[in-house]
Amino acid sequence: MSEKKEEATTLPQREPTLRVVAMPSDANYAGDIFGGWLMGQVDIAGSIPALHRARGRVATVAVNSFVFKQPVLVGDVVSFYTRIVKIGNTSITIEVEVYVQRNPAKPTCAKVTEATLTYVAVDNDRKPRLVPPDD
Repeated sequence: MSEKKEEATTLPQREPTLRVVAMPSDANYAGDIFGGWLMGQVDIAGSIPALHRARGRVATVAVNSFVFKQPVLVGDVVSFYTRIVKIGNTSITIEVEVYVQRNPAKPTCAKVTEATLTYVAVDNDRKPRLVPPDD
């Protein structure tokens, strides 16, 4: 993970899809949050708009891109913002942007990760199904 100087930023002006606090059990010995933990949270956040748009079960079929911009630290409030970028016959592609808020004594905000994932709508037998038309 490349560490860059923290740039002053603000949270997007919309509600996050998911918000969690990074805990000590999610960190390595140096206090940095495991990349795998963050990837799992991104997958959860991305699946939320996908399952709503698919009106049912979805499965992750691809992580199209995933960029770690800055580390996530224990105690960070991690916010995940999502948007649908493409709808196919059976698939839905979601963009996820991840921001942290840290240091309550002197609050800062930073964009730490961005990713694009593709989900496929599946039926009860876990076979691909058509994404319903948008009403």
